[in-house]
Amino acid sequence: MAPAERRLLVHEAVFGAFLLVMWLRLVHAQGLLASASLVYLATLAVNAAVIGWTLREPTMLRWRMRLAFYPVAMNLLFQHMRVAIPQVHPERLDAVLLAVDRWLLGETPALALEPWVRPWLTDLMSFCYFLFLPYLALSLLYYFVAPLALAQRFWAGLFTLYGIGFLGYSLVPAAGPWVHVSEEFSVPLAGGWMTGLNARVIGAGSNGVDVFPSLHCAVSAYLLVFDWRHKRWRFAAYLLPCVGLWASTVYLRYHYFIDLVAGFALAAAALEVARRFEPTSSPDRGESR
Repeated sequence: MAPAERRLLVHEAVFGAFLLVMWLRLVHAQGLLASASLVYLATLAVNAAVIGWTLREPTMLRWRMRLAFYPVAMNLLFQHMRVAIPQVHPERLDAVLLAVDRWLLGETPALALEPWVRPWLTDLMSFCYFLFLPYLALSLLYYFVAPLALAQRFWAGLFTLYGIGFLGYSLVPAAGPWVHVSEEFSVPLAGGWMTGLNARVIGAGSNGVDVFPSLHCAVSAYLLVFDWRHKRWRFAAYLLPCVGLWASTVYLRYHYFIDLVAGFALAAAALEVARRFEPTSSPDRGESR
């Protein structure tokens, strides 16, 4: 085994650090045997086992399973955060984020955009916001089956982004303007079936602390620029929907402006991680195993 194949990938170190920090915080707040603490300890153990399994014999199957751990863990932990994060940080910090927006802009965009609200525009923005889910799922599938070196590069940036983003959720938990300043809105976001579908999905899927940074902006920007570098046809297909997605985050009252700033900064950092990443094996060598 070459020395490079023995190292952790950058996203494994960053996402692993998030898992470790959350586990330690939960142990401090709730105790070693608390259910939330055990969830993070088990996730750490599975992560270490999958990495060790690959290091012992780096076959293609084991490498793919090593990569597959992260989207599975990401989705499970995202939902579990509705339980875990209030245990380590009970206070929501919406008031701080709102104050930053008002200091920067005079008013948070969710409120400033009220005069522009129209049912047809709400449907369009809801469609763009909803597109995040299939865009992410199809991107994960597309790059998961790509040559190993490209898959590793994609994973390195994306799950570095998620590791830092989830840490942000835990340090600055917030629910968003649609919850925090709901009484200040005078114009409802009325629309058709698309608006209703998006509202139901987001209402059921949100963990209640998923605001800062905006991972809708961070992840979609990362996917878009990664596609620009590696698959231009995907970039061309998703460019306009992504612009609509970014606008929808504030139009639909889910995010503060500062969330978007942090999200785009995080995407830029993750893209630099991906650009600098050196695969642990070449595509030819990896695909032949």
